[in-house]
Amino acid sequence: MEQKVKQRIFISVFFFLSGICFSTWASRIPTIKVNFHYNDAELGTLLLLMPIGSLMGLPISGWLVSRYNSRVPALVGFIALCLSLIFIGVAPSTPLLATAVCLFSFSMRLMNISINTQALTLQKVFNRNINGSFHGLWSTGGIVGVGVSTLFVGLGISMEVHLIVISIISIVLALLSFRHLINNDRVASGNKISFSKPDPYIVFLGMLVFLASLCEGGMFDWSGVYFKEVVNEKLFTLGYLTFMIFMALSRFVSDSLIESIGRPNTFIVSSLLIFLGVSIAVLIPTFWFSLMGFCFTGLGIAAVVPMVFSLAAHSKKYSPGVAISLVATYSIAGMFLGPVLIGYVAQAFHLRLAFFTFAIAGLILIPVSQRFFKFQQDEKNKLDQGPGRSS
Repeated sequence: MEQKVKQRIFISVFFFLSGICFSTWASRIPTIKVNFHYNDAELGTLLLLMPIGSLMGLPISGWLVSRYNSRVPALVGFIALCLSLIFIGVAPSTPLLATAVCLFSFSMRLMNISINTQALTLQKVFNRNINGSFHGLWSTGGIVGVGVSTLFVGLGISMEVHLIVISIISIVLALLSFRHLINNDRVASGNKISFSKPDPYIVFLGMLVFLASLCEGGMFDWSGVYFKEVVNEKLFTLGYLTFMIFMALSRFVSDSLIESIGRPNTFIVSSLLIFLGVSIAVLIPTFWFSLMGFCFTGLGIAAVVPMVFSLAAHSKKYSPGVAISLVATYSIAGMFLGPVLIGYVAQAFHLRLAFFTFAIAGLILIPVSQRFFKFQQDEKNKLDQGPGRSS
């Protein structure tokens, strides 16, 4: 088997397994809420620890990837992620649960930066868009994870046993896949982060991924609660499962879609689908219409994060590992602040009304993305003019 094909397979394994682990956590949030007797605001406060733990990894994750290659941080981060998932399952008190949640988000950041660096390095070898398919496999892992969660909930299997089984299996598979990851992908330049003068290129991409991740994170963490408390569906994981299935399907075709209509138009289509999907679920919160709304929302969110990460790898100021780490900071902030925001809005008003926040965030993708592509074109024009030729 050709080396790059083998590397693609085993990088895909890490994306798939991380999707399983994250969806396992997300699908059990309603269980955590019940077990600890949290109200919506208290659950939102617990979820606030996710971005805090993740931001703690900002000065570490990009530096480790650029300093020591990306495959070792990928394995270390993934093992820590699985161990923290076990700690979440067995935590007997809120302080210990909070500690486990912080470790979970910290580990996820390190693993995500590392494995996305692997994916974008391999994409250059293939010389065509393949990043969407990796994220599609992450979503597919999410589907498997929430499917297993649905089965375990239906069988009455405890959350503790559920999280331990998933974690142990994932660690074993990751150890078997590790030696097939890309080695020697360290980049010598662009590894120093400058906070004094933010790069507009990274800031624009960060804004885009923040908005998409706010929607994605909110759907991950609150879709089960929405189906349980608003739609009144006993098998509350069905909404999350539907969302994940359609997000995965969209990600597998996103590379072809980008080639067909271009990135600017793909952002517009994605934005409109998010707005349409959330609006349907909020305005007509019945079982079938909510499922339809979650389908459209998954289709819309799917392409944004892979597109943004691919664009980040072309930063002229930073190495791919550092650029992805910086953009991922916005992504993680959106991923975890979204659920927190929904928790507080739901407590103040109603969960159904709070969900409309996602529709607004999705719609804002249009003006921000078009402004980014205008900035990108302006920068290209300046380079084409060259020094001394501008008026």
